[in-house]
Amino acid sequence: MAEMKWWGWGLEGAEFTHADMPGLAPFIERVLGLDVRRVTAPPPSFASLCIPDSMLPAALRSELEQTLGPDHVSMDELDRVVHGRGKSLRDLIRQRRGDLPRVPDVVVRPANEEQVAAVLRSAVTQDAVVIPFGGGSSISGSLEPAPAQTRPVISVDLSRLDAVLEVDRLSGLARVQAGVLGPALEDQLRGHGYTLGHVPDSFTHSTLGGWIATRSSGMQSDRYGDIADLTKGVRVVTPSGTLVVRPIPAMSAGPSVREMILGSEGRLGIITEATMQVRRLPEQRTILGYLFPCFADGLAAMQEIAHSECSVSVTRVSDAAETRFSFAMRQAPTLLDRVQSAALQLYLRRRLGWDVDQMCLSFIGYEGSRRHVAAQRHAVGQIVKRRGGLCIGSGPGALYDQKKFDTPYIRDFLLDRGGAGDVSETAMPWSRLWPVYEAVTSAARGAFAVLGVTGYVMCHLSHSYHVGACLYFTFAFRSGAGEDMLVQYDVVKSAIQQSFVDNGATLSHHHAVGTEHARWLEEDISGPGVAMLRALFGGTDPDGRLNPGKIV
Repeated sequence: MAEMKWWGWGLEGAEFTHADMPGLAPFIERVLGLDVRRVTAPPPSFASLCIPDSMLPAALRSELEQTLGPDHVSMDELDRVVHGRGKSLRDLIRQRRGDLPRVPDVVVRPANEEQVAAVLRSAVTQDAVVIPFGGGSSISGSLEPAPAQTRPVISVDLSRLDAVLEVDRLSGLARVQAGVLGPALEDQLRGHGYTLGHVPDSFTHSTLGGWIATRSSGMQSDRYGDIADLTKGVRVVTPSGTLVVRPIPAMSAGPSVREMILGSEGRLGIITEATMQVRRLPEQRTILGYLFPCFADGLAAMQEIAHSECSVSVTRVSDAAETRFSFAMRQAPTLLDRVQSAALQLYLRRRLGWDVDQMCLSFIGYEGSRRHVAAQRHAVGQIVKRRGGLCIGSGPGALYDQKKFDTPYIRDFLLDRGGAGDVSETAMPWSRLWPVYEAVTSAARGAFAVLGVTGYVMCHLSHSYHVGACLYFTFAFRSGAGEDMLVQYDVVKSAIQQSFVDNGATLSHHHAVGTEHARWLEEDISGPGVAMLRALFGGTDPDGRLNPGKIV
């Protein structure tokens, strides 16, 4: 598979542009004081980087080449740099600075589980460290070797394990190799008439194994479930052999080993295969746009939908700040668009009495038979109406569906122009939703004030559950001349994360722990919980060969 840029998100040649969004440049200049028309901090050339020499011993290289073939054992500098980090803002800033204290010494690409096991055996006998690599989209610091690591570091790229092996139609299960990317997985399942239905923001550049290793969640999890719900069985290569969890619908066989693998970030072994719950392709799929008078009304509607019998696939509502950003990203409107927009705003103001500066944009998705979709749309429509909302049709929903994977590119766009933008997400019970929202937005603005920077924070509810929801925050600021952007980022990010755990929310809903969030783990799961994880990792991998330093 083609790998992402060493310095940013996505493939070479793919980038975010504001050329067809006339409202975006004025909006960013107004809220961040940043002129996006000028590139002031482009990424450096790869040739300018100082890349550490590989420390791979000749004996280990020979073993790996014998096992995999020389073509699948790479010491290429670009390969090693690409595999040395994920795509967090911290990763991108340090890559652009040429801050590369430690990168993998070799990148290997096994073709099957037997070769993965052989690589791990070589790591054990040759005293090396192994870091599994899927698509490289991690934003939690899960892929970087420790700077002080003195042992050889092997990045195990699973991209050749990319096939759907079997579909059990009677059970609704599919055996799938762990290295398959999201689009390739869905293409293969579609050929059998099925879908996994798991669509994270990173879908185009992330793998099944990566989703399992980080407890991923997708945009359609309201209907299909999170990756933890979808994963029924796994195969994991460990130092003591291949761990097998069979795809049983339910069991009472002690603490769940399946649950231990979920979110393990390579600390317990290398995931090679999983048996996943799949569903038949829906007859109809549509996403509708809605407007609510304010964020509180939109959240109340999402909570009522979650507690109703409506089985929708997507529930998303943005606060007023994110709604304004979304409107600023609209493409150049036609005359008809302008007339319709003006008429709608006039109706909202004069007829409904809305403060249009506080209104919030929402998307709700429906899947299933035509009769089911019609019934769900009607039921949701009644809830939306009770909460003062208004359906604005399928046009905005279709546009959202087309553009949903473009957002990560905006970080590179801002970095090129001297701005920083990133995300933090969390989950909490419905009763804590509003207090967490107010506390986090206040904490972010307080951090901007402490730093003396112009910043912007916005939020949307991205996933709903019976007992609570995920709030997804995006923040951005303009870094002052001569200031250390990474230091400033830490102040803002830390304020947001601390506000999560201080107000009854989790440190992350689906971005995992890695190194980025590890300092808040004890506040999230308690001291005995951390001790239990240490015992688990230490008992499974006493020599610390499996992605050491992550999670705890």
